[in-house]
Amino acid sequence: MSNKMDFMLGMIFAIATVIFIVLFMTNDAFFNWAFERHHNVLSWYIRPLFIIPIVTFALKKSLTGIFVSIFALLTSMFWFPAPATSSPQVLSFLAFEMDYLKGVWNGPKIFMSLAVPVFFIMLILAAWKRNWKWLLGVVIGVALLKVLWSIVFSGDAGLSILKPAIAGVIICIVGIYYFLKKDKRS
Repeated sequence: MSNKMDFMLGMIFAIATVIFIVLFMTNDAFFNWAFERHHNVLSWYIRPLFIIPIVTFALKKSLTGIFVSIFALLTSMFWFPAPATSSPQVLSFLAFEMDYLKGVWNGPKIFMSLAVPVFFIMLILAAWKRNWKWLLGVVIGVALLKVLWSIVFSGDAGLSILKPAIAGVIICIVGIYYFLKKDKRS
């Protein structure tokens, strides 16, 4: 794919991501529909796995791949059907997340929420520059921060993300290790 086509397709998916976020945050029916499906913890396990294609496409310097992967990561919260039942911890944590997203947006909340795009930028730059230590630090650091944020702000309910976060970071480290070995052979 030419650089121009890669850029154009990448920007289409970047814009689609922004449209998705705006729709998600402003349309209560869509927000509630998505969160019903987000009760399915399979979406919790799959989301961290999108870090691997983001890293892979950053290594290849493919904007299309990066932005398709980010779009997929964000929309994967509603890929699975709503579960028949959910654990009380999952229900409590998701109620907290919903309140957080739909509550008042003040300075500290905006500052905290900027961590998400900063994470993506750091992840992409670390992979783009092939800085393996920085990349591992970003992946491990964001997993730790997500767990800490979840527990500090939602109490015991935040423990519900511990297994998906640990599984995700282990798989990401294995994936990064694979690409590191492959990169050194090239």
